[in-house]
Amino acid sequence: MSANPRQLTLLRVVRAEGSATVEHLADKLGVTLQTVRRDVQRLADEGLLARFHGGVRVPGSTVENIAHQQRENLNALGKARIARSVAQAVPHGCSLVLNIGTTTEAIAKALLHHEGLRVITNNLNVASILSANDKSEVIVVGGVVRGRDRGIVGEAAVDFIRQFKVDIAVIGISGIEADGTLRDYDYREVKVSQTIIAHAREVWLAADSSKFNRPAMVEVANLSQIDRLFTDAAPPEPFPALLEQAQVRYDVSLPQETAFY
Repeated sequence: MSANPRQLTLLRVVRAEGSATVEHLADKLGVTLQTVRRDVQRLADEGLLARFHGGVRVPGSTVENIAHQQRENLNALGKARIARSVAQAVPHGCSLVLNIGTTTEAIAKALLHHEGLRVITNNLNVASILSANDKSEVIVVGGVVRGRDRGIVGEAAVDFIRQFKVDIAVIGISGIEADGTLRDYDYREVKVSQTIIAHAREVWLAADSSKFNRPAMVEVANLSQIDRLFTDAAPPEPFPALLEQAQVRYDVSLPQETAFY
């Protein structure tokens, strides 16, 4: 396509930040929301951007995730709202598993004032955050440390987690496809996540709105294996029906309130 200078600037902003809301782009470019929506639609039609509810991101690859720092910036406000909702739902004095992901890292920050938690994690970033809470205990999974995001993966991690049965597994995911499958990129990470799901009494999925309809290569689980979903915007079609069919309660953490379904 032959993009105009404004559209080229829009592309540069999204590629630099990983994702952006329509409001942020309008403010950044000094144009109206309607203009941004037209530009976004054109760029998405050309395959240069991928849209999600309320914003836009770099197109998803099915084989490789975007960089950890970009993912930290990807809908950071939405992840913070999700984290607060999860923390409000987690009781004091329970056992948890938190897996790899920037959303679970946000949840770890929101759990800093909880007491009596025993948290197992294969995410060194989560361990570093929660180690500041002297009223809870952190157990770090053994295995291979993945340098790009400090996640711990591999068979040793799987064997370690098999020793436990926790009250709640709080998991992040890279993508939720329209058939209800939860997907990720690294099969070694997926093996660990599958073990976490199998060794938890309840499984809570924390996924911001950019994860809906996002493709990834390896199947982790299905929505039917999830007890509760925490997200930051109303799930798009066809997910409300899928969630109802799977009997998944979902919490939508809007900017000013949380809605329960």
